[in-house]
Amino acid sequence: MLIVKKFGGTSVADKERIFNVARRCIEDYKNGNEVVVVLSAMGKQTDVLLAQAKDINPNASKRELDMLLTTGEQISVALMAMAMDSLGVPAVSLNAFQVAMHTTSVYSNARLKKIDTDRIKNELANKKIVIVTGFQGVNKFDDYTTLGRGGSDTTAVALAAALHADKCEIFTDVDGVFTADPRIVKNARKLNEITYDEMLELATLGAGVLHNRSVEMAKKYGVELVVRSSLNTTEGTVVKEEVKMEKMLVSGVACDRNAARIAVIGLEDQPGVAFKLFNHLAKYNINVDIIIQSIGRDGTKDISFTVDGDKVDEAVKILERHRETSLKCEKIDVEESIAKVSIVGAGMMSNAGVAAKMFEALYDVGVNIKMISTSEIRVTVIIDDVHVDKAMNAVHESFSLADF
Repeated sequence: MLIVKKFGGTSVADKERIFNVARRCIEDYKNGNEVVVVLSAMGKQTDVLLAQAKDINPNASKRELDMLLTTGEQISVALMAMAMDSLGVPAVSLNAFQVAMHTTSVYSNARLKKIDTDRIKNELANKKIVIVTGFQGVNKFDDYTTLGRGGSDTTAVALAAALHADKCEIFTDVDGVFTADPRIVKNARKLNEITYDEMLELATLGAGVLHNRSVEMAKKYGVELVVRSSLNTTEGTVVKEEVKMEKMLVSGVACDRNAARIAVIGLEDQPGVAFKLFNHLAKYNINVDIIIQSIGRDGTKDISFTVDGDKVDEAVKILERHRETSLKCEKIDVEESIAKVSIVGAGMMSNAGVAAKMFEALYDVGVNIKMISTSEIRVTVIIDDVHVDKAMNAVHESFSLADF
C-alpha cells in the first residue's frame, strides 16, 4: 500500500514532535507500506521569515518572498530525514526542484501543473521513506514558487493523485473536521465524514482545517482524504464524494475574519462597467467573493464586494489608478472590521427556510447583517467582526449541530 501523509507546522514544531511524526511514519513503513511524507515549515517559521522580510523591505517582490519562504519547508524535511535515519530507517528529503513539481508563474499563489514522479518512485523502490517539501514548486523560469498559505495540503493531494496512492492522510493539531471551530463554539463536534463539496465550501469560507485547492484537487482526481490529529491516534474525518451522513440540514458553521469590504460608489449605470471593474482586479489575481450591485438611479450605481483582508490595500491601489479613467466613479470606500459567518450543508438543497433560520438566530442575539450571499449548499453573511463569537454560537445552536 502506498500512503501519503501530510503534517502541518505545529506537528513538527520542535524536536519532540519531529520524532513523534517520524515514529508514526516508521510504523506504517514497518507494516510493509510505501510512505511519502509532505511537511510544512516548523511551527511559526513562515511567520518569522515574513517578519524578517518586512523588516528588511516592506515592499519586497513576491519572487524574492517565495525564494525566502521555501527555505522553511526545506529545513523541516531535512531534519525529518535525519530523525528517521537516527531511528534506523532509511529516508530521503526532496525539495520542489528535486521532485520536480511544476507550477504556474504566479508568485505567492502558484498552481501545480505537473509532478515528475520518477525520482520519488526510484527512492521508494530503494525502500526509503520519501519526505517532500510542501507548499512549493518550480515555474518555467526555474524559480521557486509557493502555493499560498496552507498549500502543503495541496502538495499532498497532488502527490497522492500523481502516485495513485491508496490513502492520503492530512495530519493537523485537531482531531478532524468539526461542525464549527471548537475554540469558538465549545460544543462543536467532530464529523465522521463529509462530502468534497461541503468541505470545499467550509475550507473556502474560513475553516482552516484544509486548503480549499486541496479539496478541489481531491474531488477532481477522486483522492479520498482523512483529516486526523498528529497528537493522538483517534479516528479522524473522511472527506469523500458521497457520505452515509446523518440527516443534517447543515454540516458546519465557518467564520473568516480575514475579510474586507470595498464599495465602489457612483459608477456609470452602463453595460460593461462591472466587467471593467473586476477585470482590473483579475489581472492581478485578486479574488473577489460576495458582490452586491445597487439598483441604478440618476444614471449611476454602486458595487460592493469582499476580498481577503491581506489583499485589500493592493485592490484599492489598483482601483484608485483607474478611478477617474475607465471606472469614472465618485469614490472608493473600504471597511476592514468585518467578518464572514457561513453555514454549509448538502441538506439545504431540499429544505426551505434554512436561511431564515440562520437570520433569526442572528436577530435573537442582536447581530446586524451587512451583506448576504447564497449557493445551493451555503449561506454566507457579512457582519461586524466584534460579533463573530456570539454569532457562531447562536447559529450553531440554532441548527442543533451538537445534538447528533
